[in-house]
Amino acid sequence: MGRPAIFFDRDGTLSYEIGYVNHLSRFRLLPYAVDAVRLVNASGRLAVLVTNQAGVARGYFPESLVHAVHAHVRSAMDAGGARLDGIYVCVHHPSVGPPPYRQDCACRKPRGPSSISARSSLHALKRACCDGSTPSSSAITIAGIGMETWRWPGRWGRAPLS
Repeated sequence: MGRPAIFFDRDGTLSYEIGYVNHLSRFRLLPYAVDAVRLVNASGRLAVLVTNQAGVARGYFPESLVHAVHAHVRSAMDAGGARLDGIYVCVHHPSVGPPPYRQDCACRKPRGPSSISARSSLHALKRACCDGSTPSSSAITIAGIGMETWRWPGRWGRAPLS
């Protein structure tokens, strides 16, 4: 059996929600992000980042920017003694953008996202929680993944979905 895991949404949960991050200078982690991930690490759970980045499909920024942002996140986590055990991204949109980015994929939240492949590749089966900043981000639980879900306090309030 795999280790328990916490799945974090990126924007609005670990970083400021600013709309599309179309330049690295626009991306900022929230003050508690590194501490939150470090606490998850200390608990023995896996810390996993899952995010939709449809701005790639829409042509707002290249996929390379998503990788640069996540390299920055990993660097900040490393500097603060925290570790993300995985980062899983969906860059698709069901109706916008050129192929291969325009597709009704299985990796897009809340359908069952990148977190499905994250969960199986990390062997974190049946003992996982998802944390998201919005009802849509957190709805991956409802999509049949079977995770306990909660949301950070703030814009959407703290409330379980199920």
